[in-house]
Amino acid sequence: MRFSAEQRAIAWLCACSGLDYRARVAALRAARDPALLPQLREEKNAREADGLLEEFEKEGCFVVTIADGDYPVPLKAISDPPLALFGMGRRELLKRRMFCIVGSRITPPWAAKVGADIAAAVGEFFTVVTGFAEGGDSAAIAGARAQGVVCVLPCGILECYPAAHAALKERVRKEGLLLSELPPHEKANKFSFHARNRILAGLSEGVLVLSAGSRSGALITAGRALDYGRDVFALPYNVGAAQGEGCNGLIKRGACLVTGAEDILECYGLEAHTKESVPLGEEEARVLALLREKGELHAAELASLAGMRIFEATAALSSLEMKGLAVRAGGNRYTAIS
Repeated sequence: MRFSAEQRAIAWLCACSGLDYRARVAALRAARDPALLPQLREEKNAREADGLLEEFEKEGCFVVTIADGDYPVPLKAISDPPLALFGMGRRELLKRRMFCIVGSRITPPWAAKVGADIAAAVGEFFTVVTGFAEGGDSAAIAGARAQGVVCVLPCGILECYPAAHAALKERVRKEGLLLSELPPHEKANKFSFHARNRILAGLSEGVLVLSAGSRSGALITAGRALDYGRDVFALPYNVGAAQGEGCNGLIKRGACLVTGAEDILECYGLEAHTKESVPLGEEEARVLALLREKGELHAAELASLAGMRIFEATAALSSLEMKGLAVRAGGNRYTAIS
């Protein structure tokens, strides 16, 4: 792997100099040509830059700078674009259209399933971009991983947060792309999440929020998207559902209400690929129709409405779960998802 003089200079500036964003921008402007940064004339800094790139090469990392041809154009257009992105995985994904799907760590099962299905369908036309947390981010990864998902980390590219996602990080590296603007070994901190969220929004043509409490970080990503003139979408929630307060608030303020991938794709003049219908038995069809009509139901209540014994209703619900048409909503309650 070869690094240009410009990449070497900007990588050092972003990962080793200790300067904040404004100071880095000022240093680049003063130098005019990144390769002429005066700091790199010092032997200590030059050795540091070379050591950084040697480590990148050893670990299979790359750096794409704001001066490179494959730096994402939408990200370059925001007010505070990262000067460099450190990556591992499929660099070519940077050239695709991108769409962001995020959600809080506490995402109800039905929203996670809907989110995964939407990610899979949207991923046929866009590269799905998300974070790396439990809940909504994990749902987006699960749905879009087969097409190649981009995960933007709140820590350095050679760190893993949360640590329990080490195996998932390796799978995303092989099948998709990991990105970070932070020095490779920097740990996540409370400020890095906000900075990361601007990258999620900046890379994408639109942002879908799967779940968000009143103070969820997913709302920060949505707010950044609005600042950048991106489209914002949200799943609707029942009144009083804490996990959806932020989503309902976004919809009140003009975000597009989404119940399926077609609601997103239509905004971009695209059409979702038609899925083959799933064959249903008589009892399955009766239970599914009730779930669609009534919304979330307890298994016992559903059995009563369907005129079925509880074990018959439970068997039908289990079958619908396996077919991806229903999901548990907690407390032995179920909801339809298709």
